[in-house]
Amino acid sequence: MAIDRSAAPESNRERIIAAAVRLLAEGGREAVSTRAVSSAAGVQAPTIYRLFGDKQGLLDAVAAHGFATHLGTKARLEPSGDPVEDLRVGWTLNLEFGLAHPALYTLMYAEPRPGAMPPAAVAALEILGDHIRRIAEAGRLRVDETRAAQLVHAVGGGVTLALIATPEDRRDLSVSRLAREAVIGAITTDAPGPTPPGPAGAALALRALLPGTDVLTPGEHGLLIELLDRIARAG
Repeated sequence: MAIDRSAAPESNRERIIAAAVRLLAEGGREAVSTRAVSSAAGVQAPTIYRLFGDKQGLLDAVAAHGFATHLGTKARLEPSGDPVEDLRVGWTLNLEFGLAHPALYTLMYAEPRPGAMPPAAVAALEILGDHIRRIAEAGRLRVDETRAAQLVHAVGGGVTLALIATPEDRRDLSVSRLAREAVIGAITTDAPGPTPPGPAGAALALRALLPGTDVLTPGEHGLLIELLDRIARAG
């Protein structure tokens, strides 16, 4: 193994992540050992520990790299003006990315950590939350934003992981479509319209518009969000 002792730390980091991504795609998570990665990247094993802390830190960096790649694909799409239709497109992109990069997707979303999500999954949920807010601002959300985002994230990711685990010749991709439409039906209304009647509808509408105001202190903003979410869920 040739060791490039003159390489800059960032160059080493990029080479290590690229090597780990290749090993992951070729042999799954078990193939991403410190020894294998250091050999493939042309660095000494201590370099990995210095840059990433431990093997889990390296895997988190690989997952973050996968998320950035996935997000780059989504960022190139222009909003259609219909946030619900954009949600359908995003769901399909998520499925396609998972089936094209099964080991990477599984690392990003299925690492077993009771009580905590992988960093890439947390970032994905935050971006999904922003998209759900656009649906709420359009007057088409029938449940609170947090519940809607968690439902889309859980079902979309779960269906994709289930299809990844299914032999390719037995995959029924219509399962994803049916799940997508069931979730959209559960969280959205059919078309833009006036705020649904009752306190829950009013709470959802006000909750969606709060990011556009700056008259509240952080404490007041947090308290109002908590109260509006409670009203929406009770309705």
